[in-house]
Amino acid sequence: MSSWWGRLRGGGVVAPRETKTVQSLVSITSLGEADWSRRSFVSLVTEGFAKNPVMYRCIRLIAESANRVPLLVNDGGKLLSEHPLLTLLSRPNPRQSGGEMFEAVFSYLETAGNAYLSAGIVDGEVRELYALRPDRMRVVVDGAGWPVAYAYTVHGKLREFRLDAEPIAGVLHMALFDPLDDAYGMAPLQAAQQSLDIHNASAKWNKALLDNSAQPSGALVYAPGSNLSDDQFKRLKEELVEGFAGARNAGRPMVLEGGLDWKTIAMTPRDMDFIEARNAAARDIALAFGVPPMLLGIPGDLTYSNQVEANKALWRHTIIPLVRRVADDLSFWLGPAFGGVTLVPDLDGIEALAEDRAALWARIGGAGFLSDAEKRAMLGV
Repeated sequence: MSSWWGRLRGGGVVAPRETKTVQSLVSITSLGEADWSRRSFVSLVTEGFAKNPVMYRCIRLIAESANRVPLLVNDGGKLLSEHPLLTLLSRPNPRQSGGEMFEAVFSYLETAGNAYLSAGIVDGEVRELYALRPDRMRVVVDGAGWPVAYAYTVHGKLREFRLDAEPIAGVLHMALFDPLDDAYGMAPLQAAQQSLDIHNASAKWNKALLDNSAQPSGALVYAPGSNLSDDQFKRLKEELVEGFAGARNAGRPMVLEGGLDWKTIAMTPRDMDFIEARNAAARDIALAFGVPPMLLGIPGDLTYSNQVEANKALWRHTIIPLVRRVADDLSFWLGPAFGGVTLVPDLDGIEALAEDRAALWARIGGAGFLSDAEKRAMLGV
């Protein structure tokens, strides 16, 4: 710090000028406006999915779990495990398996709130399906504000998908509900972005402290009665802020001379309890995605008695509603091209819900007032 203090004093020679007497404390820890992440899809995915382990695990856990649920075709009340539509979904295009495509769909819904599938139609038949990046898609509306097409731009090339194409629309748009947007959906990632910023900022702060091995934060004290010119006073504040304020400079050591002294007046990381703030932000992130914190190893209030109950809650409240939503959208889009069939999730094979399914079978099987046909209809077999 001797270099910039020497520059302030001009090497010991100060030209005569108007001076001002200032207080002996110069605070450099004033609280400024919070700096939140930019709201674009790319920036949120970069800060969340790519840099935050809690958010990354939430998205992967939901996408991988939802991808494990098999789909069946309901053809006139008869459930089929083999059908041309299921064959298409299992191998949608030459570059992807069905699992890869569905994982992309579920992940896009969690990160962007929107997911898009385009159809490759040959001779009036749907032969291929492709998942498209949501940040490259734009809704085209008519004069009344109704969507009529979707414009997809990649590498400067524009492709338009008409909604009145035959036998089906060229693109399927799946969107999570957004009360303030008529065309696009809102993702859990957007709802959790402030908690994401807090969680990431605490990590950066702690990393800066580890890098600098010290933690100055407070006020600079100089001898009473000392006078600084306006220019000196301004430069002193600027160099203190630029060199020692903010998370990037947290813990940076300071060398003092010329009667200067440092007095700590701010709360230390221990006082602010960064660990608890970090855990609270992690719990808020998990809450936005509908993932019980226990499944992520986040300490805190244990809402569920054990991990089995937490896993059941994840499936009941998050995974199954998401899978059913996607199956309904696919049925609405692809059903007309395959004879009007619909897609339904096969929940009997989910290990986490095996106990619930067994209880349901026992309860319905013991209902003597129901016929065998009615029992089969209720159980979906």
